[in-house]
Amino acid sequence: MEVINAIGRRKAAIARAYVSVGNGAITINNRELTNYFPSGILQYIVRQPLELTGNMGKYDIKANLDGGGITGQAEALRLAIARALCEIDAEAHRPVLKSNGLLTRDAREVERKKPGQPGARKRFQFSKR
Repeated sequence: MEVINAIGRRKAAIARAYVSVGNGAITINNRELTNYFPSGILQYIVRQPLELTGNMGKYDIKANLDGGGITGQAEALRLAIARALCEIDAEAHRPVLKSNGLLTRDAREVERKKPGQPGARKRFQFSKR
C-alpha cells in the first residue's frame, strides 16, 4: 500500500492527512501528537477513527494542519483520518465510521457580525426615552 491522502475541514481549519502502513506514529506539522495537542480530549478526538475500526498501531499518519483553533483542527484531522480509512478498506470501515458520525463534515460556521449591532444576533440596549 502506498500513501493514502485525505482532506478534512471544520470551521476555519483544514487538515491534510497522509496515511501509510507503519507502527502507529501520528505526526502533525512535524511535531508529535502529544506535543501538538497536549489535552487528552483532543488526542482522543484525533485517535477516535483508529480506535473504532481497530487500527491503533497499524498506520503512520502525517498531517498538515492550517487555520482555525485547536478544537477545529482536531475535528478536521479526525474527519481526514476517517476518510483515509474508508479509502483503504471501505467495506470494513465505512459502516462503523458512518454509524458513529465520523464521516459527516460539520458544516456549522460562525455567523457574521451585522453592521449597526454589537454581534451577529445581539442588539444594543433599547432605550424608550
